[in-house]
Amino acid sequence: MSGRGRGRRRGLEEEHEEHVDERWMASYMDMVTVLMCMFIVLFAMSTVDQAKFVQLKNSLATGFGAVDVGKIDTAEGIVVPADLVDTPAVNQDVGLTDLDLAIAEVDDLTAVQEAMQAALTAVGLDALVEYTIDERGLSVGLVGSETFFEPNVATLSSQAVSVLDIIGPVLAGTQREVSVEGHADRHGVTINYPTDWELSSARATQVLRHLVERTGVAQERIGAIGYGSARPVDTGDDLAAMARNRRVDVVLLSNQPDSVRALIPSVLDGTAVPDQPAPTDSTAVHSTPKDSKTKDSTPATGGDTSAVTSGH
Repeated sequence: MSGRGRGRRRGLEEEHEEHVDERWMASYMDMVTVLMCMFIVLFAMSTVDQAKFVQLKNSLATGFGAVDVGKIDTAEGIVVPADLVDTPAVNQDVGLTDLDLAIAEVDDLTAVQEAMQAALTAVGLDALVEYTIDERGLSVGLVGSETFFEPNVATLSSQAVSVLDIIGPVLAGTQREVSVEGHADRHGVTINYPTDWELSSARATQVLRHLVERTGVAQERIGAIGYGSARPVDTGDDLAAMARNRRVDVVLLSNQPDSVRALIPSVLDGTAVPDQPAPTDSTAVHSTPKDSKTKDSTPATGGDTSAVTSGH
């Protein structure tokens, strides 16, 4: 019995010693788990979401007691920077007349035109594009199907791709809507399309797709229209006139009200007249110890503001 009892105790001691020797596995598994978590964090940090990073930064700024960092978005629980808070346009234009806004609009559209022109001139493609600023906005005309498209097809030529690659980023940098408008010369039925409507629409769509897919223009701000031969810019029957009518216009649309856009042509030709106050009558009374005299003075009245609206 005693021998059997000693054997049982020896077995328990060996089992206990084996269990003690394997304790290192628990620490090893903890270390592996920590390493796995670390690599997951490193992987997450390697792909930074800029929008979420800005939200985190502003939220931490508020949490650590920073002040005047923006408004609190109660739905998201984050801070919205002041420069990202939408301000109604009416508040931004307080004190500005329609003429002031029209002048500013012409300046903005002219700046966009000059940016495109400079970029195209640098690579020798400026002669392939025509510009027009009117009450609709800035029209960038891609004139001549031989330059931008092969005859009777809608496939973009290499020159068309080069031009669109240059003007596309400029369009993408604005917040205005863009209208891509295809036109054709009057010849009725084409080889590859039933009518000029389909041909002009197909060319406009090809330009739109390139601007969206290759240059980053937001698809929410752009649309394509095919006018066929219904809106020619030249009514002649010669080859040069027909080439001018085979075109695609990329129109950067004005976002101003109708009353402001109606003044854009008069701003461009220099006939716009600033608003002046309406005539008023004022009476000044001057008294002296001997007598008193009353004088009436009427200021000069201003002319009426003229607005020139041209049809499309």
